[in-house]
Formats: sequence, C-alpha cells, structure tokens
Amino acid sequence: IAVGMATNIPPHNLSEVIDATVAYIDDPSIEVEGLMKHISGPDFPTGGIILGRAGIRDAYETGRGRVRVQARAHIEPLTQGKEAIVVTELPFQVKKGGDGGLIQKIADLVKEGRITEVANIEDHSDKRGMRLVIELKRDAIPKVVLNKLYKHTPMQTTFGVNMVALVDNVPRTLDLRAVIHNYVAHQREVIVRRTKHELSEKQDRAHILEGLLTALDHLDEIISLIRGSRDRDSAREQLIGRFELSPIQATAILDLRLSQLTALEADSIKQEHADVTERIAELRAILGDESRVLGVIKEELTEIGERFGDKRRTDISHSEDEIDIEDLIADQQMVITITQSGYIKSLPLATYRQQQRGGRGVTGMDMKDGDFIEHLFVCSSHDYLLFFSNRGKVYRSKVYELPEAQRTAKGRALVNILPLREGERIQAVVSTRDFTETQYLVFATRNGTVKKTELLAYNTPIKADGIIAINIRDDDELLAVRAVDPDDEIIMVSRAGLTVRFAESDARSMGRDTTGVRGMAVGKGGQVIAMDVARDDMDLLVVTENGYGKRTQIGQYRKTNRGAKGVKTIGLTEKKGGLAGALVVREHQELVFISVGGMVQRTSAQGISQQGRSATGVRVMNLRDDDLVSAVALVVDTGEETAAAVAEDEAPADGTDAS
Repeated sequence: IAVGMATNIPPHNLSEVIDATVAYIDDPSIEVEGLMKHISGPDFPTGGIILGRAGIRDAYETGRGRVRVQARAHIEPLTQGKEAIVVTELPFQVKKGGDGGLIQKIADLVKEGRITEVANIEDHSDKRGMRLVIELKRDAIPKVVLNKLYKHTPMQTTFGVNMVALVDNVPRTLDLRAVIHNYVAHQREVIVRRTKHELSEKQDRAHILEGLLTALDHLDEIISLIRGSRDRDSAREQLIGRFELSPIQATAILDLRLSQLTALEADSIKQEHADVTERIAELRAILGDESRVLGVIKEELTEIGERFGDKRRTDISHSEDEIDIEDLIADQQMVITITQSGYIKSLPLATYRQQQRGGRGVTGMDMKDGDFIEHLFVCSSHDYLLFFSNRGKVYRSKVYELPEAQRTAKGRALVNILPLREGERIQAVVSTRDFTETQYLVFATRNGTVKKTELLAYNTPIKADGIIAINIRDDDELLAVRAVDPDDEIIMVSRAGLTVRFAESDARSMGRDTTGVRGMAVGKGGQVIAMDVARDDMDLLVVTENGYGKRTQIGQYRKTNRGAKGVKTIGLTEKKGGLAGALVVREHQELVFISVGGMVQRTSAQGISQQGRSATGVRVMNLRDDDLVSAVALVVDTGEETAAAVAEDEAPADGTDAS
C-alpha cells in the first residue's frame, strides 16, 4: 500500500540558515525565538515582500503556517500626467506570462470590467531583471489600483508552510529547532562515517608505508633476497618470513620501481609516513571528541557561507496586528551604532563600562578596510526610529527590529534593512515612543539651512522606499535632526569653530516636503558640523580630532538672530587638530567618544573641564598615533550600568546622534 505525505518547505537564505545552525551548535538549548534572530523568514529566489511575521512564527514554532507574499511594485510618472504601476518582483512560483500568468490575469480582469483603470500592459523585462509596466488611465488613483491588483491577482499569494520530513523513516512535522537539530544530527553522522572511512584508508596506507620503510632499512638484503628467489610468489613468502611483513606489505615492496629506491624517493616515503601518521592522530581525535565533530560541521558550514552566501532577496514587512510582539521583548536602553560604510547594530547600554577622562576605552567594533563608526546614539528597544538620509528621505523602524550583535561585531549592512540608493547614507536618527502634535523636528544641513516640521507629519504609513523629509539642494546634504519643544533654543557649530544660538521660534513651522531657511551663515566652502537643542543650564561640549575637548556654559554664547555667522567657540591649533564634534550636555550626563579606528570610550561630562569660549580644551581621549576622534554622542543618564533601572519618563524623545 502506497502512502503519500504532503510537504511544502519554503526556500531560505543560505547565510541566515548557516548562522542559525552555528548558533544551535554553540547553544543546543536555544529556542525557536533565538533561532529567529538569525533566520528572518523564508527567502524566495523571486524576491517579493512577506507581509507580517505571524505566519512565519507559526511555521517556525509548529511546523505549519501561512505566509503572505506580495509582489514588489512602485508607482512611476509617465508623460501627459499619466502614471504607471511598475512590478519588479513576483511572489514565489507566480508566472509572469503565458497561460494563467499574471499578464493574462490582469487582462482578463480588465475585459470583465472588474478593473477599469488599466490602459495598457508592457513587459520591459530583460537580462537586468523583471520590469512589468502597467500603464494607468489619466484619472486613475494608483494606490487604489495597486490594492485591487493585490486583491484579485497573483501579485499577492499565500505560501502554506508544511514542514514534514522523514525522521528515522517516520514522517514528522518539524518546527524550526527540530529541523536544525535533525540536520546537525545527520551531519554529525556524515562526519563520523566520513572520518572513519578516511581513518581506515589512512591506516591501510600507513601499514604499507611501514613495510616500505622496513625495505629501505634493509635495502641490500632485500634486493639480494629477491634476486635469489625462484619467482614472485617465492620472493613474497621469503620477505614475509624474514622481516615479519604482512602479505600486503610484501606485495608493495615487490611493486616498488627501481627509481623509488633513490635517496630522494626514500625521503618522500618517510615524509608521507609522517604525514599519514599525523592525520591518523587527528582523525582519531575527531572521533574521540564530540566537540571536534561539531567543530568540523561549523568549519565546513562557514566555508560554504563564505563561498555561496548572499543577501536576502525577500523583504519582510510588519502588519499592524502584530504590535503585541513587543510583550515578548525586554524594554531596555540600547546603543545603536552605524559605521561609515553603512553597517548597523544594537546592543545593551550596559555593555560599555564607564571610564575616567583620558582613558583609552574598549574596542566597540571590529573595524576593517578603513571603516569607522559614524553615528552612535541611545534609545529604548520599544521606540520608533526615524532614519533620515543625507538626501533628505526618512525611513521608519522599531529598535528591536535592528540586528543585535556582540560588542566587537560589525553588525548588518543598512542596505539589507533599508532600501538605500547608491550614494545615500543615514545621516541622523530620531527615536520616539509616541508621535505628538506639540513636538517639532528641527533639521539642519551642511550648508547651514534649518527647517522645523511637526513630528506628527511623520506619523504616516511610510512606504518601504521612504518618503521625503526635507527637500535638499544638489550641493547640500542633511546633517542632523533634533526633536524640540516650544521655547527651546537651537545651537549650531561650524567646522571653523564658530557657534550661533537662536530661538526655535525663529524658524517657522513648515510642511514635510519643504526646503527650509538659513540657520547659520558658514561662508563659501564652510560647513556646519553640529546642531543641537540648548538651554542656559546646559554646556556646549566640543572635541577636536586629536582628542582635546572642553565644556562651555551655553550662557557664554549670546543669542542672535537666525542666519548669523556666530561667535568663537574654541581656540583651534595644529596640536589640537580640527573640530570633530559638538553637542549640548548637562554636568551629570555621560558621553561616548568614538575614534576613526573604532575605539569607544564612555565617560562623565563632569570629568571634562568647563572653560571659556576661547580656551583650547584638555585631553579627553587618548588616541593611538594614527587615530583620530570621529564623533561624540550623549548617553542616557541611567545612574547604573544596566538600563533596567531607567524610568520610562526619563527615556529621551529623540536620538542623541552627533558627528
């Protein structure tokens, strides 16, 4: 009797699966939740977008789940006021053309009158990728049409995950941990069998080599014995009897060619015997130590990942009905770091220990290829993050969605988290627990432009590829973004060592898609390096590239009108180096200094001298000869090393990035 069992296991990203498998080997008690930190979800070769994580979690926890997959599409303007929906990726196993394909399905819906806004469909796909252009009529609303296509066509499908596999010849439904457990068990068996087989071969070879070494030690006697023998069989029997050799060893000696009797060949045999003996010892050690077997599995998996691993093709979006996932995530203060080359990671604030002024710090990240930390800020794991790029776009994410890594790890590429375009990088980040009408965001650009916009303007569904946060001129870029309240003051610092201070009310509120007004006159070739919120009871802290810094009372900077050139804020010398960063602090607050070489030093603002505006500062960070300070950032005042002691009302309303 034949029995059929249905199984439907989606494809996954090789690099993620290898990372999860290695994590399981390192910690066999790891649960599904821990494995899901490494495996985001299915990764389909055709790309697309997975809607929500509930189906993924069900599949990984129970072996069964329904994963909704959506085509990747965007809206492009055409001539004469028309627009088009451009589809660049389809859900897994969805055909584009042919009978029953997407194009035919859309055409049928148009003929049936169920979709009336489509004017034409053109397939512009080529070797560079898929591009299906759905031209819309002039009066069509693109988002409405796109929603209809998702609802009525295969542009949105459901993949039914059914992870059934044969375990010991018995069909079983496996959760994610069970899948990896059984794979590791299988690989362990493969490694053991392979090692035993190789050990047997090496032992056989060692046996032959030992016979050959015996022959080399008694070469003249053996040659004489062979010459005096009647035939080959007689010679073999005499060798066995005279030198206590096995038949296999005796046969190997008789098979030796005369050329192998040279001194060079004799050395080669001796070296091979030494190598084989060493390999036998290594193989026996592997078989005698379970951790060595697992180490071989990890080593081979890592090699496969380095050779064949690639980036995810399928993105995962979050559904509104999955907010309760936060109940499973600890609400703690996290340090977020972003490197100059675009790698991001998060880790608990308590990871960094406090040090005195002038300390060298601890290695905060393993820097390679000239990369360095460009942004560092602190916020709650449940906060929203608004990522503002240098080109003026904004993307949104939750802190707990960011990859958490070890202190020295580099993190994950931002391009795998945010759809950044070529030349686009994250320049500022704002964190907020709630969007409120009474709070504003102030933007500052390198050329001195400022803009103020209600935070509420960004409490909108932000599409995957971001929305415009501020219009940026071609010769300018976004520098910083800060959340402000009424009666706050803005302070801006230029690379020339000048500072301007003005009331936030001097910058009138503008819409989201606007350019702004002049905030500081920097002159031709000048640049603003910092913008922050200032109050009279606070200090302006500045630090130079060579590790010198100081605090100066905000009150020493007279208030000016917006757009002024500013007053002197530090005496710059060749020894001190150029100005690297600045931010507004209170005496009890803690700071983090970051160097180009990746050193991170945490210290108290109180330990840094308070000096006048023209003073040159004191040593605040010891640097190696070839290192420079790249940034300084403000840390939340927890009062303890662990962020668990932070009261919710003390959490910052915005990120504290400064560069």
